[in-house]
Amino acid sequence: MAILAVNAGSSTLKFSLHPVNDGQVEACILTGSIQGLEPKGQPELSYSYLAQTTREILPSNSADPFETALERLSALLRAEHDLPPLKAIAHRIVHGGKNYRESLVLTDTILADLETLNSLAPLHQPHNIAGVRAFMDAFPMLPQIGCFDTAFHATLPEEEYSFALPAHLRQDGIRRYGFHGLSYQYLMGQLKTLSRKAGERVIMAHLGNGASLCATLKSLSLSTTMGFSALDGLIMGTRSGALDAGVLLYLLEQGYDHAKIQTLLYKQSGLLGLSGLSADMRTLRASDSEEARLAIRLFTHRIIRESGAMTACLQGLDAYVFSGGIGEHDVLLRAEICAALEWLGVKINPSANQQARGDQAMAIHSEDSAVEVWVIPTDEGRVAARDAAQLIKV
Repeated sequence: MAILAVNAGSSTLKFSLHPVNDGQVEACILTGSIQGLEPKGQPELSYSYLAQTTREILPSNSADPFETALERLSALLRAEHDLPPLKAIAHRIVHGGKNYRESLVLTDTILADLETLNSLAPLHQPHNIAGVRAFMDAFPMLPQIGCFDTAFHATLPEEEYSFALPAHLRQDGIRRYGFHGLSYQYLMGQLKTLSRKAGERVIMAHLGNGASLCATLKSLSLSTTMGFSALDGLIMGTRSGALDAGVLLYLLEQGYDHAKIQTLLYKQSGLLGLSGLSADMRTLRASDSEEARLAIRLFTHRIIRESGAMTACLQGLDAYVFSGGIGEHDVLLRAEICAALEWLGVKINPSANQQARGDQAMAIHSEDSAVEVWVIPTDEGRVAARDAAQLIKV
């Protein structure tokens, strides 16, 4: 039997199929994505099975490209490659709010409740929920499991999650939640198998188009850079990161409405806004423009600054973990961050850092480093599949 882990976005559906044997969820045997799911888009399926990658263009004559995608995915799972039968579908859902702090079987009532959080993660939440509803229709006999990115941070202490706002607003759920929890849950699980320092003072850096840091003590989340929404903290691909609230008041005075501010902060800022060129770090590295260099410099500086703040919360640092598309592949970024943290006793092995490219977990610290430094590729799908397997007791 197997669990299908999915992550539905605005124009993309990512999926991975994980066999379950004797209650243990194994690494995926099939993984892929379907692109072009925006209205009037051209769906394209790409998947890997047994080290072979297949790509195909799907019909585009459907009014609903997502429906077309699910029909093709259903055929792939049910009739091709002699795959194990599905027992559940595990969905990554970005925001669980104050009510959902662990994975659970989704119902229409729960989905309606989760939709009230759409404005807190507009790039993800509405599409996550729409994806669940589509899978409910396509696979009506299978349990649909919701796995929340906020759940890992349920252990944040009150001084970390509270805003300095009146009590009635805090009681309404206006607080810091934190995100990238499925990634951090996986990274911590991997670190436990690699290092005796996993339960000590650890900073994990999930650096990609979305970016955040998480500080853990005794393997539990103690502090994180994202907050009430997925806008806070580090500079990201198209998101601004931390911003003085006075800027928003000023923009309102200048005639910006809710929609314009939301588009600015979520889609036009970050690396893209700073560089005027791209949200992709690889493109910025290849550019010789001053704006691209500025974007990289600010991105790096914010990570260094927040790492120092988290070290203060932890009262020291024993291990640092890089992950995410940028964290796993950008050799120069890792070197610059570690050089800035050398005052903590961080020393890396340049050769190991050069070799670490995200295909496997690697230690990149030198033998005399006081702090372990790891590059660990993340696998949010496997975490979601594990939670689903535990819930349905396979």
